[in-house]
Formats: sequence, C-alpha cells, structure tokens
Amino acid sequence: MRVTSCLAICLAAASPAAAQTQAPSGTLIAVPAAPPAYSSEDIFATVTIALPDVGGIAFSRDGHSILLSSDQSGILNSYIAPANGGPAMAMTRSATDGLVAVSYFPQDDRLLLAGDRGGDERTHIFAREVGGTVRDLTPGDEVKADFLGWNADGGEFYILSNARDPGQADLYAVDGRTYAARMILMADEREILDVSPDGRHAVLIARTGSADSNLFLAEIGSGVAPRLITPHSGRALYGSFGFTPDGSSLIIATDAHGEFAEAWCYDLKAESMQPYLKGEWDLAWLRLSRSGRYRAAAFNENGRTALALVDLHRGKPITLSGIPDGEITNLQFDRAEDRIVFTLASDTSPADVYIADLATGAARRLTNALGERIDERRLVRADNVTIPGPDGHAIPALVYRPHGATAAHPVPAVVWVHGGPDQSRHGWAPTLQHLVGQGFAVIAPNFRGSTGFGKSFLQADDRAHGDADLADVVTAGDWMRAQDWVADDKVAVMGRSYGGFLTLAALAFRPDAFEAGIDIFGISNWQRTLTSIPPWWESLRVALYEEMGDPATDGERHRRISPLFHADRIRRPLLVVQGANDPRVLQAESDEIVAAVRRNGTPVEYLLFPDEGHGFRKRENLVRAQDAYIAFLRSHLGDPRFTETPGAGFQ
Repeated sequence: MRVTSCLAICLAAASPAAAQTQAPSGTLIAVPAAPPAYSSEDIFATVTIALPDVGGIAFSRDGHSILLSSDQSGILNSYIAPANGGPAMAMTRSATDGLVAVSYFPQDDRLLLAGDRGGDERTHIFAREVGGTVRDLTPGDEVKADFLGWNADGGEFYILSNARDPGQADLYAVDGRTYAARMILMADEREILDVSPDGRHAVLIARTGSADSNLFLAEIGSGVAPRLITPHSGRALYGSFGFTPDGSSLIIATDAHGEFAEAWCYDLKAESMQPYLKGEWDLAWLRLSRSGRYRAAAFNENGRTALALVDLHRGKPITLSGIPDGEITNLQFDRAEDRIVFTLASDTSPADVYIADLATGAARRLTNALGERIDERRLVRADNVTIPGPDGHAIPALVYRPHGATAAHPVPAVVWVHGGPDQSRHGWAPTLQHLVGQGFAVIAPNFRGSTGFGKSFLQADDRAHGDADLADVVTAGDWMRAQDWVADDKVAVMGRSYGGFLTLAALAFRPDAFEAGIDIFGISNWQRTLTSIPPWWESLRVALYEEMGDPATDGERHRRISPLFHADRIRRPLLVVQGANDPRVLQAESDEIVAAVRRNGTPVEYLLFPDEGHGFRKRENLVRAQDAYIAFLRSHLGDPRFTETPGAGFQ
C-alpha cells in the first residue's frame, strides 16, 4: 500500500493535468489524471458536528453562544461557539467515551450532556456545572435515560428512564436547581414521546405493527388512563411533531391519509383533528418558535431536504440566502425569535453550523467541519438514478462516479446497502467519498423496504426480508456492470447493520452476484437477534415481530433467510467488522459467520473493535476500518488507480 501510494503521488506531481505513459510502440499517450486520492486520515480528519436535538436548547441565555457537539479531538465532546463567529471552546474533554451536548439550562450557563460507555447505548444524562464539574444525574449500571425537554418556565426538565424496569422508560420531572427527580408518568408497554410545555399532558405511542400504530394522550397526575386519540381502520403510522407552545394542541405526524407522512393538528380541549401541513413527499420534521410565530418544516424530496420556513403572523415564507444546497437538521429558534441556528451537510461537505437572521433570511456559517486538508471541488456529488426493478417496480438509487472513470478506463464498483429501516440520502457520507476518491464507483440503492418513498414501498419487504430487498440489491449490482465506465467483473457488495445482513445474504443466496463482500455489524442469525433485542426496545417488539416474524413461531423461516445456516454456499471473499459492545447485533453473530465461512476455505478477514458498539464512536477506529475496506477491495477487485488498458500501459 505504501509503495503504490508513493507511486500515485509521484505520477500526480509529474503532471497535474495529465500523466504520460510509454506505449509498446514508443508513442506517448496522454491519459487524464484523476485528482490525488485523499487518505482515510484526511477524510476522517473532517469533524462531526451536531446541535442539540429536539427539546434541547442550543442558544445560551444571553444569546451570545451556541452549544454543540464535536469530535475534533477524536471523540465526541461538548463545545460552545460564539454566535458571532470564532473558535469553539471545549466544555468537556473526555478521552474515552463521548459526552454530547443536550441542552443549555434556560436560566444560566450550566449544560446538560449525554453519554454511554463503549457504545453500549445505556445513555446517561449529566449536568455540567458552570465551574466545569460533571455530575451523573441518572446513575446505575443498567440504566438508560433520554432527555425530552424543558417545561415552559425552564424550572424543570423531563427525562425518560428505565431505572424501575429495564424494558420500560418512565417519565420523570427533574428539578433544574436541585436535580431531584420524581416519576410523573409510568410507562405501560407504550412509549412516551412528548410532554406539553405546561407539564399537564404527555403523548404515548402504541406500536401495533410494523406499519400501524396509535397515539394516546395522558393527563399527568390525574390518575385517568391515557385516552386513544387516533382511532382508525386499516394500517396507519402515527407519530408526534410535538405540542404547540401554549400546550393547547398536538401536531401529529401520520401517513393515514395517503402514501406520505403529513401533519395534523389535534385540539386537546375540543378533542378534534384537523389537517395542518402536507406536501408531495414525506414531511420529515417540523418546528415552531417559542411564541408560535415561526414554523420550520422539512420535506424529504427524493433523498434531499426541502426547507419550508414561514412567518405565520405575516403569512410570508422566508428564503434563506448564503447557504449551499444540502440537508438541514436540528433547526432551533432563539428565545427572542430573531435568529435560527441549524446544521447543514451536503454530498461534498460534512454538517456545519449556520446561523440566520429571520428578518432578512441572511445566513452565515459558524464552523468549518471539512478542514483544510481537503479541497471540496475534488469530491464527488451523487446523481439520482432510477433502476427498473426485477418485477417492474422502480429502485431509486444514488450513484457516485469517480473522476476519470470512462469507457476507456472502467473502474471497480461497490454496492452500498444502507441499514434499516432507513434511506440512502444526499448528504455527507465519508465512507463512500473515500471509496470514490480511491477510484471505486459506488451505487447506494433504496431497495424495497426503504423509507422516504411512500408507505407501500416501505411495506413491500414485510416478511420478505432477504428476498424482495435482496433482489433489488442484486439488480443494482447488475445495473452497475452494464455501465461502460464500470469494470463488469469487479463489483462488490458492502453494508452496515441490516445492510450487513443483506451483504451476507447476497454472498450466501446469490453466490455469483458479487466478487466480494464487506459485512459491518451485520446480522447473520435472525433467530438469535430477535430473541436478544435490548430491553429498551421492548416497545418496538410487536412491530419488529410483525415485520420480521416471531422467533417463537417463525424459527423455520428465520433459519431459511439467515446466512449463518447457509454459510457453506459463501465462496466469495468476505471481510467482517464488529463492535464487541454491540447490544443489537451481538459479537457472536460475527464470530460464528466468520468461523463457518472459513470452514469452506473461503478467504475471510475479521476486524473486531473491543471499544465500539453498533457503530463507530472513535475516529481512530473509523480510520482503521476504512483502511481495511480499501485494502480488502484492492486485494479482490484490483486497484482502480492502476488500470491496464491496451496500448497505454498502467495508469
């Protein structure tokens, strides 16, 4: 690897515009030179930045600072950045487990933080005092706690905690001064989603199936059982966009009235539901300012975020200026309702924090996550394509084409399989950018069962996992082989989590479809995974079993679709990546598939991270894994930076 990297650098340095090579006849042939490839250290030297999530407060009490999370040290820690611009200041300096920003306290400069241990997902809530002391507010080895929000006067905040029962997340009110916590609503197999600002009501969800749910309204402290507020026939999903600022209404998300999610307003006093906001695609999120004057909403348009920002008092939309095209998330209004802050990520840049004036719409960037090592112009934007599916349906996909990939110089390709339920979207994907920068073409298909394309598409793989969706993944690989700029005998498949399962399934059940596979935290034995789900997923069990099957009655089907029990069919090289602390996909899943495939005599590499869970939290581990992906793909697909072509030697 070191030798070939040096050779690539030398060739690039010799001629920035083109490389010349000696053909056998002695004729010099000019070949377009691709931009220099960035190393994994370069790509992951970019910084992950996030603002507090829904319910948290990003603006300081005086409005002068913004609270954010950043992994600029290599691990996520909490920082404050000047709202007028300037370097961010570290508020925590953990070198082991991340401490992410949850919220400013409304009345002073204390902070709420969250973190787990080694990626075990048992999140605790912490308070950072003004002097820097950090205090665990939810102690206990088995406790998992999540922040929900503040009450209207900022004197209390709400958390969910499973301290009473590992499988139930009860609602607690925590005194903002003494940190004394009291349970105000006990969970009862239903999940608590939101609390009204006046603390009088909570909304709960009962997941009655993978595509069906109901919302219940609880009057806190009344002793009256929560009442159903979403009676319906047929299958429909319901969720919450939160209560209105005055607590009089609940904004409900639902797909009950069409293919896509839209917003309806439920009046708590009148007990009536009215349409509120809809579009041609899923309504992804919705935020109201403190007084309710401003509304921000985002629609998921074919994997892109379309922002609709409105001054409701004046009935006028607000158009933001000074921002690139990209995905906007974690938008928040300041207390004075003069400004908003949000993160924005694009295909060629990680999420940065932007602040915008609501009067003018003028926005400016506060952070620089991409860093100085990378020239954004050398990165690749994804193209939307639609592939005809095996039974006539459409498969939406994103395609990343490397610079220099042509019919004369075809490159190897990778089919990237996203996790589930999820969607491959536009936005910063460093793993994919690095693959493309190293010369590998990438296609990211949205197979049947992906979110964002309507409820029929989402439900199309129910009880058909490893079958209908796998067919779409294979079709995406075939589509890539048909492109003249792709080497048709050099296509691999790789994916994370559910995408790791489909990667293993492709190698086991369609053994000739791909030349190699990379499984990252993937499921190999559905029967074990479904019987060992984390206790805090208890409220999801009914929906998960409806979609995947109950292990008590569907064991035969689970064995049929589980790659572990068909590992003797896997003949193509495999790389497996696993976190030892993964509570969702246990390490045994990877241990056993690796051992089973090795018994075939098939080349298998295994990369186990003792300090990670279901995903990467540490930059050094991201770099190590990324280097392993590249080395594995070069070994089994060839190095796309040195392609032999007739009469042109090696380029």
